[in-house]
Amino acid sequence: MFHSLLSKLDKQFKFDQVSAHCDIPCKIYDPAVAQISALTIIRLLDLIQELNDKDELTLADQAQLARLVAQKEEHATKVKEEIRIIWGDYYKQPQFDQLPDAHELTHSIMLQASKCKQHIDRAMGVTLLELVNKFAKGFWLTKGVATFTATSPYPPAETVVYPKLG
Repeated sequence: MFHSLLSKLDKQFKFDQVSAHCDIPCKIYDPAVAQISALTIIRLLDLIQELNDKDELTLADQAQLARLVAQKEEHATKVKEEIRIIWGDYYKQPQFDQLPDAHELTHSIMLQASKCKQHIDRAMGVTLLELVNKFAKGFWLTKGVATFTATSPYPPAETVVYPKLG
């Protein structure tokens, strides 16, 4: 009903249309959240493996396992969301011209994040981080910002692509 009323008002008064490339055109995009989420997935997989290595799980261990799995899945969803936002809101034709494999890479990240939700194989988390790092490197390329790789300063101590700021 409300939509119908607004449509009638719009037809009568012919309001100007506005648009933006995203929900709020803030121009602030950064793949860092996706990278930290991918690192978190690997760390959670390591902790799950530690529980798996025990001969027997206590009730507290079982509760911990449930929390670890829930967080792993939440971070996989966060990776997908952050990458999707950059791909959908920031990337336009000039960025696609610079990164012709952007669609395929984004799709691969989505699929790999889903695999991380479905499995507890650490290698799947490492592959996800590698894909997100490749995305981050391409993202910074479109901004004209050089990158470097370094080992993250916290567990799981994996290699991450960082922008050279300075």
